[in-house]
Amino acid sequence: MTDALLQVKNLSKRFGGIVATDDLSLDVRQGELHALIGPNGAGKTTLITQLTGQLTPDSGAVLFAGADISSLPAYQRSQLGLARSFQITSLFLDMTALDNVALAVQAHAGHSFRFWAPARGEAELRDPARVALSRVGLSERMNVRAAAMSHGEHRLIEIAMALAAKPRLLLLDEPMAGLGPEESARMVTLLRELKRDYAILLVEHDMEAVFALADRITVLVYGRAIATGAPDAIRANEDVKRAYLGEQKAVTRHG
Repeated sequence: MTDALLQVKNLSKRFGGIVATDDLSLDVRQGELHALIGPNGAGKTTLITQLTGQLTPDSGAVLFAGADISSLPAYQRSQLGLARSFQITSLFLDMTALDNVALAVQAHAGHSFRFWAPARGEAELRDPARVALSRVGLSERMNVRAAAMSHGEHRLIEIAMALAAKPRLLLLDEPMAGLGPEESARMVTLLRELKRDYAILLVEHDMEAVFALADRITVLVYGRAIATGAPDAIRANEDVKRAYLGEQKAVTRHG
């Protein structure tokens, strides 16, 4: 884990007087799960949105596999291998899990969503969707309408949609939000398996999961990285304790 797949260099973003990203630099290495933690409003989701090209930074650069992608639109970054899951689920509830993931395959191929009929029938779209759903443990549920599935299963579908884009780097924005104990344990197991094959940048508030999964952790406070290091080093860092981890002591895993 020595080569940086993703490099963020001096990234800054302001919204009026609010500094969302403050001269931020970090990297995600090949084969690494790098967790990004921090209090609410620290700028974590804003950073992910800049990495995917949906929000333009005021200054700084984003490099992927050694190439500067700072000026590329979102769809081109996706085609290069950046795939994102969102903090809030956004599935087509009247469609099956398989249909939802097939549409993600179709979108990654550059087709408009108006071609829904082919997405429902073409093997080149549905076969990779089946593979992705199987990877997240939903092979027995792929023909169930999303409306009839649990919140935890919705989270798994969204990860399957990201996997269907053939990523090199997964950008996961709070995949464990709203999950109960059993669903959280299932998600931790899945992420542990996925990190064998993908680099992952994980934004997550569940500290138990973060410290169980992460190879490195960056702590973000007011848009600035105050520390980056291995989990043990972050847990022992006094600045981190004062700024963030101390707030977590009285918070249960799902509180």
